[in-house]
Formats: sequence, C-alpha cells, structure tokens
Amino acid sequence: MKHVLNRLINHETISAEEAKQILINISKGDYNQSQIAAFLTIFMMRSVTLEELKGFRDALLELCIPVDLAAYNPIDLCGTGGDGKDTFNISTLSSFVTAAAGVPVAKHGNYGVSSACGSSNVLESLGVKFSNDVDFLERAIATTGICVLHAPLFHPAMKNVAPIRRELGVKTFFNMLGPMVNPSFPKNQMVGVFSLELLRLYNYLYQDSDKNYSIVHDLGGYDEISLTNSVKIVSNHSEVLFSAEDLGLKNNTQEAIFGGNTVAEASKIFKTIISGNGTEAQNNVVCSNAGLAIATAKKTTHKEGYEQAKEALFSGKANECLTKLIALS
Repeated sequence: MKHVLNRLINHETISAEEAKQILINISKGDYNQSQIAAFLTIFMMRSVTLEELKGFRDALLELCIPVDLAAYNPIDLCGTGGDGKDTFNISTLSSFVTAAAGVPVAKHGNYGVSSACGSSNVLESLGVKFSNDVDFLERAIATTGICVLHAPLFHPAMKNVAPIRRELGVKTFFNMLGPMVNPSFPKNQMVGVFSLELLRLYNYLYQDSDKNYSIVHDLGGYDEISLTNSVKIVSNHSEVLFSAEDLGLKNNTQEAIFGGNTVAEASKIFKTIISGNGTEAQNNVVCSNAGLAIATAKKTTHKEGYEQAKEALFSGKANECLTKLIALS
C-alpha cells in the first residue's frame, strides 16, 4: 500500500486491475486503518478516473453475496448520496411509489454516512427487516412489489471500511459505487449522482452494459430530481435537460424538501408523505422521481410515468406496500 500511496500522492492514477486488487486486499484485512483512511482521502481531493471506478466496481461485485431476482426484472432507484443537501428520503419513498405502480423494485441502500439519515436508517426505524435470505427477499418482492437489499449484508468484505467511513463522515468513492453494486444485478436502474462529472463516468460505464437506465443530476447539486433546478437526464437512448415545467409543476425551494436533523424526524416525514399527506412540494418531487423510474422500466414517457406515480401515491397503494413489507418483518 505504501508504494501505491506514494504514486497517488505524486498525482499518478492506478489501473482498473490495480484498483480492483486494492479493494480485494482491503477486504482481506491486508491494510491498517490509517492506510485505508489515507487511500480514501486521496480520492476526496481529486476525481476518480473511469479506470479506477471500473476496478472498484468490479471488485465489489466479485466480492458481494449475489441474489437472483431476475424473474421479477426489478429496477433499483438509488442515489450516490454525498450531495450535502439533507433532503428527505426521496429515492426510498419513490421506490415504494414505483412498486405500487406495478414495477418491481430491488432497493439497494445503506445507513447514512454523509447525511443525517440514509435509506436504511429510516426503513429500520419504521420496522422493515433487513435480510440476505433469498427466500425472504423473493417473498417480499412477490408480495409487496419491493425488497430491501441492505448493503452491509451483501458486501461483508467491506466491514473493514465501514467504521472508517463513519468516522470520516464525508463522502468517499464508496458513495459513487453504491448504485453500481446492487447484488441482484438489476437490468433496470434509475441512478442519481452528485456531480456532472460523475454522470459522465456512469454513462461511460453503463453504455458498455446491457442495462436499461436513466442517470440523473440536478444542476443545483442534488443527486435526484429536486424540482429546484433543471436536471440533466442521460439514458441508454436519450439525453435531455428536464425542468419542473415539463410536468406542469412549479419549482421547489430547498427548504420545502428538507429531511430533518434526526432519524426520528426523517421517519415522521416519510410516514406523512407515504400516507398521502405530504405537502405539494414533497408529493411533486416524489412523483417526479418515481415517474422517471416507472418510465425507465416501462419504456414510456416521463409524463406518463408521473401520472402513474401520482395514482400509486394518492390511492394509498404505496402505503400499502410499506405496511405489507413491515408485516413480513
């Protein structure tokens, strides 16, 4: 590791194979915590290259515990996090709305590292069970339309990194990797990223895959559609600049989509929205994101997906999905 750190300090980059091997070595406990922290810190100070990102991704996919959900052809709605915006759990809420609209969802998520409350924090507080048991996950997605893939249960090799990430408390390249390493290997994905540069890297990697995808970056710096700014959306068949007006909606303010300062506050907001009692701003942002996921999976327009998302939320079907999932737990 010392040799690699010296190279990186001297502004060199590493190859995809080297990046892959370093993560495999980290998983085996070959490096101490100081070395791992130094390695992570370097990639906070400069952008990760395409080759490095590819190597990191390949290592985590090789080391993960896979789960076969291909029979359900699910979609994953997952953001990189790390945008520092402290919004409510938009992608998680949108996942339940998407499932309620008839699109199976394999939701990959984790505890918050750079935010107050990640996907797993809020779902755990609501009583959702985390498991890597295939029978349970199949029963969940068959019964409710959604299953939750809590990242630490499927990426045990990264246990050496988790405490360091928590102590650092800022985004690392593991934020960039989250959406890429869903252990169910879904063919459909809606991915939110925190920068235009990362959107470009994701698009390069996804172009060489068989995925049906939409990659989103809100130009206000969000890793999801916030309706506060225009949004760059790149898919396997188009590239568009989306705005709230495209769905006949008004722009939001950042304050209108704030997610609270604690897990308890985030959970309360989550329950209010999924029950159909959210504010206009909250409902619109959830349905805009879910609408894009529905459109991606069903290969329809964003407007049509948005209308289906509204029906799924306001009919109570999304709340029913959550209630059933909690009951299974």
